Amino acid sequence: PNAVCLALTATATSRVRQDIRTTLKFATTNEFVASFNRENLYIEVMPKRDAYAQTIDMLERYKDQSGIIYCFSRRGVDELSAYLKLKGYSIRPYHAGLEDSERRKNQEAFIRDDAQIIVATIAFGMGINKPNVRFVIHFDLPKSIEGYYQEIGRAGRDGLPAHCLLLYSYSDVAKLNYFIDQKEGNEKRVAMQHLDAIVRSAEDERICRRKPLLNYFGESFQADNCSNCDNC
Repeated sequence: PNAVCLALTATATSRVRQDIRTTLKFATTNEFVASFNRENLYIEVMPKRDAYAQTIDMLERYKDQSGIIYCFSRRGVDELSAYLKLKGYSIRPYHAGLEDSERRKNQEAFIRDDAQIIVATIAFGMGINKPNVRFVIHFDLPKSIEGYYQEIGRAGRDGLPAHCLLLYSYSDVAKLNYFIDQKEGNEKRVAMQHLDAIVRSAEDERICRRKPLLNYFGESFQADNCSNCDNC
């Protein structure tokens, strides 16, 4: 009962931090919150018009560099992986539908730079600390800002510039709404709140992309402090 406990997380809003304190029954706490701002990440949202062509364009800009492409579904991963492999890119798929041995082999190839690009669902990323990821592409809209922030956070861990591109379309919003409608009660309400937040962030073209992202986590940000963003 007298043990000192430490709870750690990368993407906790103030509400989640309160939930952590309540759930773990912390009577008294010291709370330390670092900045959520990763200055070396260039954050871009682009209307999804020809997703395959837009992805190829990004890969050509970062030719022979390491990157992650996130897709919504296993099918999306398989189709995009097959397409990019036909185009000659060094690529491996990763999703929960693959055998454990194949997932492990693909992940190790990516970590060792035997494969330059991993195309994955959100099943990929836990514990990945590859320093030289130069780009992260969200081929489909993420379900939440928390998930989005975690996933772009795998880029540029060496402190060097990295590019984070989100391809946004109304059809992705409709697809996520369809799945949310299958939920019930509080789970449905929370999922809808998460979706609304990332849709508002993606659609706001008036201000720096960092501002709504950081505000979501309770951190104020002045856009004139941002030197690498087209929206500033």
